[in-house]
Amino acid sequence: MRRLEHFGRFVDFFLRTLAAAPRAVARSWLEVVLQFERVAVMSLPIVMGAGFSVGLVTWLQTHRLLVANGAESALPSFLSVAVVVEIGPVLAGVLVASRMGAGLAAELGTMTLNEEIEARVALGTDPVAGLVAPRAIACALAVPLLTVVIDASALVGALTGELTGGKLTPLRFWRDSLTFLRMADVIEATLKTAVFGLLVGVIGCWIGLNSGRSAESVGRAATRGVVLSTLAVFAANVVLVPCIQLANAALGWGGP
Repeated sequence: MRRLEHFGRFVDFFLRTLAAAPRAVARSWLEVVLQFERVAVMSLPIVMGAGFSVGLVTWLQTHRLLVANGAESALPSFLSVAVVVEIGPVLAGVLVASRMGAGLAAELGTMTLNEEIEARVALGTDPVAGLVAPRAIACALAVPLLTVVIDASALVGALTGELTGGKLTPLRFWRDSLTFLRMADVIEATLKTAVFGLLVGVIGCWIGLNSGRSAESVGRAATRGVVLSTLAVFAANVVLVPCIQLANAALGWGGP
């Protein structure tokens, strides 16, 4: 019963954050920009490195298997679909959850510890509109951008592997990689990550605002922020993928 009550409070917090988002964009747009820079720009090195390594390693593993079965020419098309449609979006969500889940929880947990949240409330400022909404919006905007960067980095990594140990030319590799990709699939896979970012932002802030008033509690909040944000990304992906597929089927967009 207590967990159900706790979940209900989180849902109310989530809805209040969504309701405060337009006001945050209008009145705190500079804070949104600063948080976006924090999430997107400062995450670029790890995102590019992770994408490149995933693309290269995926090529190494699949190339060995496809060569053994005489299907080496199919590698670019299958790899690009796997990366762009699923691996890239989920990896972007997990990386942001790992970085910002802990960061937001620790940041707002420290503000709670120092009684800054209570001071804002006493001055008539809504913490949800002033603190949570700009961070959640920034995460929701940043993750799709980082997904594009991961996809591009992974394909570059795969191309590097092909140039090193394969037989295809760069032009043939890029042409074959587009065989099964549809623009609709790319757009859907990229835009769904906005939900990942929104969940990471809201969960990280929620945990930070509800942490205890001790240094140990802030540390635990940072750990919980990573764990719960990552689980939320996986759970959202499980829900979103079939929903997108059902919507495409209902609208008649499932064909080539």
